[in-house]
Amino acid sequence: MFNGQHNASFRDPSGFLFRQDGVLYRQVNRRYAAEYDHLMASGLYQGLEKIGRLVAHQESKISPFKPEISYKVIRPEQIPFISYPYEWSFSQLKEAALVTLSIQERALNYGMSLTDASAYNIQFIRGKAGLIDTLSFEFYEEGQPWAGYKQFCQHFLAPLALMAKKDIRLGQLMRNYIDGIPLDLTSKLLPGATKLSPGLTMHIDLHAKAQKKFGDQKAGNSQHKEISKQALLGLVDSLKNTIQKLSWEPSGTEWGSYYESTNYSDQAFHHKKQLITDWVKEVKPKQVWDLGANTGVFSRLASEQGIFTAAFDIDPAAVEQNFQQAKSAKEQNILPLVLDLTNPSPAIGWHNHERESFIERAPADMVFALALIHHLAISNNVPFPQLAKFFRDLGTWLVIEFIPKSDSQVQKLLQNRADIFDQHNREDFERIFENHFTIHKKENIQESERYLYLMEKR
Repeated sequence: MFNGQHNASFRDPSGFLFRQDGVLYRQVNRRYAAEYDHLMASGLYQGLEKIGRLVAHQESKISPFKPEISYKVIRPEQIPFISYPYEWSFSQLKEAALVTLSIQERALNYGMSLTDASAYNIQFIRGKAGLIDTLSFEFYEEGQPWAGYKQFCQHFLAPLALMAKKDIRLGQLMRNYIDGIPLDLTSKLLPGATKLSPGLTMHIDLHAKAQKKFGDQKAGNSQHKEISKQALLGLVDSLKNTIQKLSWEPSGTEWGSYYESTNYSDQAFHHKKQLITDWVKEVKPKQVWDLGANTGVFSRLASEQGIFTAAFDIDPAAVEQNFQQAKSAKEQNILPLVLDLTNPSPAIGWHNHERESFIERAPADMVFALALIHHLAISNNVPFPQLAKFFRDLGTWLVIEFIPKSDSQVQKLLQNRADIFDQHNREDFERIFENHFTIHKKENIQESERYLYLMEKR
């Protein structure tokens, strides 16, 4: 594993992340000493950490990465998987937004304020959104505006408004705009009816006009006069009310109701679940990635065993339902995420290093590919050799399901296209995958023509 300063941690003069012997640390620079001491002594850190809204850390005795400017070195809690805002469902982004505002509100009561409001500073830890940048707090000075106001609107309010009021897929604009969706663009894209929302009008439309008029004065903040603490708390409250009113109901997609139309019999479904449960218990992976997880039925076969499980799906409705279920049941070991496997999250940002690609966040200990490869092989023309290499790069163990052409679900995919898929048969599938994996187990799923495999990377 790479040792040295983290690629995404170079902009903040207060400190930075670095790795040593595979462990992630954060160096606190001397220029941030007073703020850090106040954060720790005031009770702000303890209060946020206790409710799971700020990542826990311990002070470390290891040598700093840059001793000439170092004040302290801390070791933050290690997070099993770093996700990004363009991979979150609507409700995940909404929770992250409200948590950011809640942290800012609490910070003001302790004489501090968030220096920024980046969505990338939020991660989902044990099922809850929390801040991972311990050095995000500065001293609050009476009369100063919130430096993170513009960034909050671009990182949170703009994509949420577009997803709720226009089209859920517009959240993917966050992949193009690493510092949030521009407010003038958001204003143009939102339907005219949103002008009836005082909050959206104030924080997006008027904010965008103020940006155009005043440029980047006051660190890009549209508040150009001194603002009292009470008024600042009012601004936070207005943002909170505006976001709370935004909603999106997951419906109308093929995959959001997938399990209602699946062709598994009850016996086949139960047998498949039992095989996966047994294999997970046998391998004992520390982390599972479920690709094409839908609403997470099979993901939970791992997460309910206490294994951190990232549940990826292309359908925002399925991911939204998965997240809502996880929140309702207070599940801590499952992380639903939106991902198109044919166009997975790329490496973006400065030097293409600030935000890691999907592949760069591999490997997982175990990968599920259940009722998936026929979609990739037939719907997207990805040959078996390419699929085998892809799965090899993602993890050590692979639980994969093969569905033959005779299956009704595959027949649906072939209805309106020529059958050019000569290798889509079990013999060729096994032969090709054995170039990269050892097949440990192969089981015919009862009352079906489908086969389930347990494979280990060679």
